[in-house]
Amino acid sequence: MNIYVGNLPFDATEDQVRELFAAHGQVSSVSLIKDKFTGQPRGFGFVEMPNTEEANKAIEKLNGSEMKNRKLVINAARPREDRPGGGSGQRTGGGGYGDRRGGAGGGERRGGTGGGDRRGGTSGNRGSSGGDRRGGSGRGSW
Repeated sequence: MNIYVGNLPFDATEDQVRELFAAHGQVSSVSLIKDKFTGQPRGFGFVEMPNTEEANKAIEKLNGSEMKNRKLVINAARPREDRPGGGSGQRTGGGGYGDRRGGAGGGERRGGTGGGDRRGGTSGNRGSSGGDRRGGSGRGSW
């Protein structure tokens, strides 16, 4: 059974979380989630326990308990939901790390094939492969 562990102290280690859950049964894995850009802990993670009865007992005993002065939130993990747009941060696609000023792979709204500003494109404000907000090709119309 996969268990969500929330409100973890940011300095908690996988070994500490494993030890906490191991008191209630066999633990097959522990995964603490980190920010993909900074590598800093995000304050939550997941514990996998093969025995459902032991997992439920651990949830019951540990939910609301404290770890380093933080009240833990522990419950059965829900399946991960699919995010529209692939979770890239743009509204309807694009890709990469683009924001309003562009960046690697897409403008802010509907993307394009490169960076540039809102107008898409890969080189400067007008872009050469992007066009206006809607993507397209050629010089931007702004």
